[in-house]
Amino acid sequence: MDKSSGQKSAVSYLYPPIDPFDQRMMDVGDGHTIYLEQCGNPDGVPVVVLHGGPGGGCSPAMRRYFDPNHYRVILFDQRGCGRSRPHASVTDNTTWHLVADIEKIRAELGIDSWIVFGGSWGATLSLIYAQTHPEHVRNIILRGVFLMTRSELDWFYQGGAGRFWPEAWARFQDPIPEEERGDMIAAYHRRLFSGNLREEVKYARVWSAWENALATIGSSGHGGEAPGDYARAFARLENHYFTHNGWLDADHQILDRLDRIAHIPGVIVQGRYDMICPPHMAHELASRWPRAELHIVRDAGHALSEPGISAELVRAMNRIAAGSFDQ
Repeated sequence: MDKSSGQKSAVSYLYPPIDPFDQRMMDVGDGHTIYLEQCGNPDGVPVVVLHGGPGGGCSPAMRRYFDPNHYRVILFDQRGCGRSRPHASVTDNTTWHLVADIEKIRAELGIDSWIVFGGSWGATLSLIYAQTHPEHVRNIILRGVFLMTRSELDWFYQGGAGRFWPEAWARFQDPIPEEERGDMIAAYHRRLFSGNLREEVKYARVWSAWENALATIGSSGHGGEAPGDYARAFARLENHYFTHNGWLDADHQILDRLDRIAHIPGVIVQGRYDMICPPHMAHELASRWPRAELHIVRDAGHALSEPGISAELVRAMNRIAAGSFDQ
């Protein structure tokens, strides 16, 4: 079902900031330790939040989409980013390692089934996790759908989005010699993994600024300069995952395995003017997923913080809490 909505004020929808009742570092093996937190109601309905990137990390703002009296909210920094260690590491860091980490968290916290909530890369990971462990998923809530296909990567890293933002695209493309521009992901890979820390940070900031510049509908086209440590982890992890096509066996693997989650109710919230993850993939996903609702937000781009995006996500979680999630 496709519902179009306009921009709304997020302030009246988001819940007040809340503090975690549990924060810990969790050893997930392979030399990786991840940051994990829980907030809300310890006896509430569990929901795991999967952040974007890969490499974006979780933030306190992500706690505000859930009624703290009803939900037990679990957030964590995926391998290599945020407060997880080792920082910016791509060793033993693949989609399937992350799926195993999510299962380890679920078992560690004694949760039988939970709601999975993710945006952008977090939406990708949500779907892959749910298709791998459908017996542990009760609802799926997605924002800014990305399905890890070659066409999506080409759109963003080979000039598709750049036709709408030529000045921002020039800032991303110009540092790369013309003879290498036929594969921008590979060109940046050589520089992000050069072994020269100064060079890695320099190119990581350019990589990150390109994505940040297009995140919101009201963007000026400048993504700003992210702190070096954050940019390096974000850029290296994204590039690492995109270089390997997310370790999926086929280009349309997520769409081809939707039968595994056909019985699970889902909500997809998508900005009409999402330049990073254009709406056609969200529409395709919804058309093949029997129990999914697609909500197109009229005046919104990609970011979780877009007011209309925030309003729809909170509304979806409140509907589940009220027991009125009708399909």
